[in-house]
Amino acid sequence: MLTNTLIALFKRDLNKLIEEIELYKTDSHIWKIEGSVTNSAGSLCLHLIGNINHFIGSVLGNTGYVRQRDLEFSLKDVPKSELIKQIEDTLVAVERTLKIVTPEDLQKEYQLQVFKEPMTTEYFLVHLSTHLAYHLGQINFHRRLLD
Repeated sequence: MLTNTLIALFKRDLNKLIEEIELYKTDSHIWKIEGSVTNSAGSLCLHLIGNINHFIGSVLGNTGYVRQRDLEFSLKDVPKSELIKQIEDTLVAVERTLKIVTPEDLQKEYQLQVFKEPMTTEYFLVHLSTHLAYHLGQINFHRRLLD
């Protein structure tokens, strides 16, 4: 079933996100921006945490998570240990939520209209997985370039 595949992909990529954050030599490098690099790895990490907890945890899993999107890009100097804790909590929310999503749920229209047109829950979950992978690549590049 697709939800098992999505759980595996989110688990893989969120664990890779933890690994990337752990690889930074110092906490301050996570928040570094320079030249045309306008988003720090820390901001991208917070954005992924907020995005996934909102669209999967809160909307599908009723976790009660309240997203504060502005803070995802304005908070600075969150310690590496806190980022990792939040990623681990996100992974728990994803696994719990996706385990209760049925094949019928996947074919339903996603509860929020995020883009200009309605989409199925299945489509949006695949989008969220690719969104994570996209920003994970940016974080990897940021680390290799600026750390």
